Amino acid sequence: MIHVIKGDITRLTDVDAIVNAANSSLLGGGGVDGAVHRAAGPGLLEECRALHGCPAGEARVTGGYRLPGRYIIHTVGPVWRGGEKKEAEVLAACYRNSLEAAAGKRVTSIAFPAISTGIYGYPKKEAATVAVHTVRSYLEEHPGRIEKVVFVLFDDESLQIYKELMKKRGTV
Repeated sequence: MIHVIKGDITRLTDVDAIVNAANSSLLGGGGVDGAVHRAAGPGLLEECRALHGCPAGEARVTGGYRLPGRYIIHTVGPVWRGGEKKEAEVLAACYRNSLEAAAGKRVTSIAFPAISTGIYGYPKKEAATVAVHTVRSYLEEHPGRIEKVVFVLFDDESLQIYKELMKKRGTV
């Protein structure tokens, strides 16, 4: 089942893992990444240092530390460069690889932010279309692996975009 809510991903108490829209160093930054690092505490930074970064489109798993969920799945989205540099493929890989990493840890519920739509400049509607399509496809191809996906949006505009896409595509 897929849900869409507006809120702070670091405060979710009903998911096993949250996805962090990280930068390639995994050492914290702005937006979701900074919020995740602040909420999780210094242990997260220490574990992330040992991972030596993450390329765009891939995912890395750490403990949840002071967050309610057991795991944080870090993924690095693409920087928007007009759509001609395989941004959609890299963004889809972020969602797919995060779901695979979650399944590998036997996670049954996961929350995603709107990856790459902040400072990386990916247009919100285009990013949401990739996110919803990729997650739906993964859930259909791997029934029973992940039971619950929550898209946690920070602003009303993103929330509305996701809700419209979910209605249009017949999911919720």
